[in-house]
Amino acid sequence: MVVRDPSESSGIGQLTAIQILAPSLGVEIAPVDARDGNEIERAVNTFARNSNVGLIVTLSGAAISHRKLLITLAAHHRLPAVYPARYFVEDGGLVSYGPDQVGGFRSAAIYIDRILKGEKPADLPVQAPTKYELAFNLKTARALGLEVPTSFLASADEVIE
Repeated sequence: MVVRDPSESSGIGQLTAIQILAPSLGVEIAPVDARDGNEIERAVNTFARNSNVGLIVTLSGAAISHRKLLITLAAHHRLPAVYPARYFVEDGGLVSYGPDQVGGFRSAAIYIDRILKGEKPADLPVQAPTKYELAFNLKTARALGLEVPTSFLASADEVIE
């Protein structure tokens, strides 16, 4: 299940990337549009009735606002879940993979500096993140009864115990 907010354009791109990758991993994708807590709760509770399922949460305002609800629902239904940012894992989510936010803030500061020094914003190139970070919550994995390979933990930027 992929939880996304269809009103945010970034959600469309994130879902497309997931849909392109899913067949090579042998995974079926079930996108669910969720803009508020009630939609999220209804969708996860319904989806969790299936067997052998997991949760992917795309980055959106709704996901950030309702991250504790998403994490609680995933734990309640014992769903392995992947989140878009480290702070989901810090709040008890299983795993996250997303752009390095500190690097994004640094890039924004550099752009602001360039604009304040007279460069036109339209002349500045669009930048995409160059560094992504993997965070993993070992306590959550244990609660879900998951065995995690040490090679996976070694590749994580942050492991929360």
